[in-house]
Amino acid sequence: MKLLHLVLAVALAMFSALSFAQAIDINTATAEQLDKGVKGIGPKKAADIVKYREANGPFTSVDDLAKVPGIKAKTVEKIKPMVTVGGAGPATAPAAAVPPAPAIPAKPAVPPAPAMPAKPAVPPAPAMPAVPAAPKQ
Repeated sequence: MKLLHLVLAVALAMFSALSFAQAIDINTATAEQLDKGVKGIGPKKAADIVKYREANGPFTSVDDLAKVPGIKAKTVEKIKPMVTVGGAGPATAPAAAVPPAPAIPAKPAVPPAPAMPAKPAVPPAPAMPAVPAAPKQ
């Protein structure tokens, strides 16, 4: 029973290490990072990748690695899960494959509220007739 637990623990540790591994961006990685972080790429191929990138500009997809002298399509297929381009997402999807988000339409202009009409002028009150004075007695 202990052996079964040990085997399960080792298997779990291996799978968790694989799931937490991050892909290396081939457009920003140094030769040393590529050498140490990508299985199947040695120091010579890593240096060739960096040299090609500096001479020809950034890679647009992982498949562009096949253009680097000394790297064959078989090697590219082997390292695809370990590398990415520009941090744009999965290494198998080219960066240009994602369509841009549709533009959000602008809010329509709200017309200003109508102004309050001016109050009409109040006519003056009619004059009150004068009360005649009472006769003196």
